[in-house]
Amino acid sequence: MLTQKSEFKSANEAVCIAARQIDYHVMGYYPITPSTQIAEGMDLMKSKGSISTVMVAAEGEHSAAGICYGATLTGARVINATSANGLLYALEQLPVQSGTRYPMVMNVACRTVSAPLCIKGDHSDIMFALNTGWIILFAKDNQEAYDFNLIGLRLAERIKLPVIVAYDGFFTSHQKKKLLVFENDGDVKDYIGTYDAPYTAIDPENPVTIGSYMNEPDIINNKYQLRLAMEQAKYLLAEEFEKFEGMSGRKYGIVHKYMSDDADVIFLVLGSAFDTTREAVDKLRLEGLKVGAVTVQALRPFFGKEISDACRNAKAVVIGDRQDSYGDGGNFSTEVKSAFYENNVNTRVITRIFGLGGKEFYAEDAENMLRLGFESLEQGNDIKSVDYYGAYTGKETQSRRYFEPVTEKNSMLGYEVTENDGKVEVKGINLKKATAMPKRLVAGHSACSGCGIPVNINLLLKGIEGNVVMLFHTGCGMVVTTGYPTTAFNTNYVHNLFQNGAATLSGIVEGYKERQRRGEIPKGKITFIMVSGDGGMDIGLGSALAAAVRNHSMIIFEYDNGGYMNTGYQYSYTTPTGAKSATSHLGPNEDGKPYLPKDTPALFEATGINYIATVAESNPQDFIVKAKKAQYYADNYGLAYIKAISACPLNWQDEPRYEREVIRKAVESCYFPLYEIERGKTRLTYKPKNKLPVTDFLASMGRTKHLAGEKYSNIANSLQRWVDKKWDKLNKSEG
Repeated sequence: MLTQKSEFKSANEAVCIAARQIDYHVMGYYPITPSTQIAEGMDLMKSKGSISTVMVAAEGEHSAAGICYGATLTGARVINATSANGLLYALEQLPVQSGTRYPMVMNVACRTVSAPLCIKGDHSDIMFALNTGWIILFAKDNQEAYDFNLIGLRLAERIKLPVIVAYDGFFTSHQKKKLLVFENDGDVKDYIGTYDAPYTAIDPENPVTIGSYMNEPDIINNKYQLRLAMEQAKYLLAEEFEKFEGMSGRKYGIVHKYMSDDADVIFLVLGSAFDTTREAVDKLRLEGLKVGAVTVQALRPFFGKEISDACRNAKAVVIGDRQDSYGDGGNFSTEVKSAFYENNVNTRVITRIFGLGGKEFYAEDAENMLRLGFESLEQGNDIKSVDYYGAYTGKETQSRRYFEPVTEKNSMLGYEVTENDGKVEVKGINLKKATAMPKRLVAGHSACSGCGIPVNINLLLKGIEGNVVMLFHTGCGMVVTTGYPTTAFNTNYVHNLFQNGAATLSGIVEGYKERQRRGEIPKGKITFIMVSGDGGMDIGLGSALAAAVRNHSMIIFEYDNGGYMNTGYQYSYTTPTGAKSATSHLGPNEDGKPYLPKDTPALFEATGINYIATVAESNPQDFIVKAKKAQYYADNYGLAYIKAISACPLNWQDEPRYEREVIRKAVESCYFPLYEIERGKTRLTYKPKNKLPVTDFLASMGRTKHLAGEKYSNIANSLQRWVDKKWDKLNKSEG
């Protein structure tokens, strides 16, 4: 047995240890809770020189999966990590990879799939991957997460199929426990061995076509060969478990049993709930009840015979599903019941769907599950074969209204808008007058002290008169304002995911207009606004630009806080160059965020829309005027886009009370210039009298203050040149 050492780590940290020992060539990733810690941990190791893995931060999970796939085509070893809707967004790419037989490892910290949005753990995401042709190993604890990342890569490369290592989000991904890891990294490398891909896309002397067009009968043969590979994986996995036992002393079987051989009632469950169930088994055994627990180490390939044999002697089997397929139970239970039928297991089976949305599962709950098995034997069909455990019937109560809604009745302040020679002018706005407008984002949100999101949204809405419908991307702005069962919005509000928000609002706009045209709803006017931030114009950029090209009658408002803040601050494409974040560390081998910020307004300018503007809370009058102009253009010409620089004191690492001053320095240094592009004509709406060096802005934040020092002067100078070039271009473009 090889030398091992004890660590006290979470599953996400255990995966990082395995990744360091393997030293993958490439990781393509996109942050999503609760798997993000893997990318963060690997980036930290890279900054210290512990790994040489190329870390590629994609703009979304779909692209992250493509980056990973492309890297595997070179024969490189590749890792990824995701969760929930991130897995679903990447789902289209998964059959591409398995269908062309290129191995890699992806960790899935299992989490609830929205809507409604919930970041806690259940199995509603991983079950979507069952039909993708990927091997799926399921780790019940931190030790297995580490071990399966080593075993998984070996298996993937032997069978030429990609592997998912799944484990419970938060319950396993974040909880620290003692585990053993191999002390000598060389032992891991010896176990993994070398990998020579039989075909790559980078061999000029032996050109190949990967992913060719295929009709019948070839496609059926391709899928048949994939099935044969999956069947072969059953035997290879058993071999790898046996080999790994010789190295580590840890014995793994396809099915993990606990006191189940003589049990009358067995609770069959995936993941971390198995260890909880063992406590209940111990207690009930003391009462003289013959109970046991069984879990499965792999979902794909599916070991129906092995599961059947483990449960064959039981009088009743209770299957726990942390997910519902809205048929005859969840996916796991329906496959188990089918396996029981195929293997002539004559036992009573009932399914209980539990623990959705991260609902805690205690030993008492496991005890209830086991007792339910005995009740089903006594009561027969009086016990439902499929039901939810832990759900409750809500009370029908009338919703409580805390504030009067803001509509045309109380939001028309008499702003004057005129259009002359293709230029829109706004009069009648002053700050004192604007304060008379009721807030549409009211008190009750849970934003951090100093957060710029509510400030910027309310400033925007001070310029928007009349009826409003708002759509928010996922992000801090959404999370802190709509915690069920209350909402901080005093107007109609919709939420959808980053990557589809603009498309969703486009559908609302067109549905509203068409229903009006048909006379189904009264004539009137609504201003439709999509609010995006926390990196929403990275993952959601494609949808937003497409909406701009189609030119729907709506406003896109981006609060740019320069990071993926809702997942704990990983760098986004708009993060300042050189800034520290959870995925852009400072160290001997890393100097913060590696490239220049993205110029989102310029991208929207390229779509040809009629109005684009930048705003800042340090210049409120300018902000409100531009909001009113955006409303006019949305009403009369189509899509308008506004971008605000938005403070995040928690992740900018500065004082909340000084945020307006920090924003002012961003404007005065021209890092964030204030301008508008109206029908293709650029106009600077604020010109600093004494333009500050960009280091004045950078030095005011903990995340970038190092850039004001001599050590990082080359990065600061690069950013200054970018700022100056952009400012000069705006001045030359004006008019």
